Amino acid sequence: MRIDIAKDVLARNDALADENRRRFADAGVFVVDLMASPGAGKTTTILATIAALRDRYRIAVIEGDIASRVDAEKISEHGIPAVQINTGGACHLESAMIRRAIDQLDLDALDLIIVENVGNLVCPTEFDLGEHAKVMILSVPEGHDKPYKYPGIFEISEAVILNKYDTRSVFDFDEDEFRSVVGRLNPRAPIFPMSAKTGEGVEAWVAWLSERIESAQGGGSHDAR
Repeated sequence: MRIDIAKDVLARNDALADENRRRFADAGVFVVDLMASPGAGKTTTILATIAALRDRYRIAVIEGDIASRVDAEKISEHGIPAVQINTGGACHLESAMIRRAIDQLDLDALDLIIVENVGNLVCPTEFDLGEHAKVMILSVPEGHDKPYKYPGIFEISEAVILNKYDTRSVFDFDEDEFRSVVGRLNPRAPIFPMSAKTGEGVEAWVAWLSERIESAQGGGSHDAR
């Protein structure tokens, strides 16, 4: 007899993700799940996104990390609600964790929730959180060969941020090859070269995100002030 535990776990996760999705839809909140390896610049990207959009949208952040509260504290310093999830060793977030996190937020007072998943290029791809879009961040220092090694995360992402673009002159990063491989894996995903640290290229990313938010809400943006 074979017992497929993984299939059962994913089925339970998907059921809870559907519940999360219904709650987000009822409240008119757009949710984006940011995935990347450790050090790719997820938190810096979130802070750059907040700076660009906080006057248009009411934003909260759900921070996933194995142990610390460092990133949630950085977000909170900017006056943005941030809920920390510590997975205690798990390499990804699951829909049950997101459900507990959103119980701590006033969804009716939000337009956008940014989820920072645990730093990992493999595990987060398997788990539906109830989000509207998964977005993958790769930084230039990680190398242009990552799509060969971790194709799954590129295949499921609706957009790819190529972060730390300002460092491309000092790393052996073949952007043409990177674009070619990502294009074959996922031709629908736009690639946004940017530097969250300097602000270079952030405008194109937040324009794409704004279109997705307003499409999901079926109308114009809100004045968050």
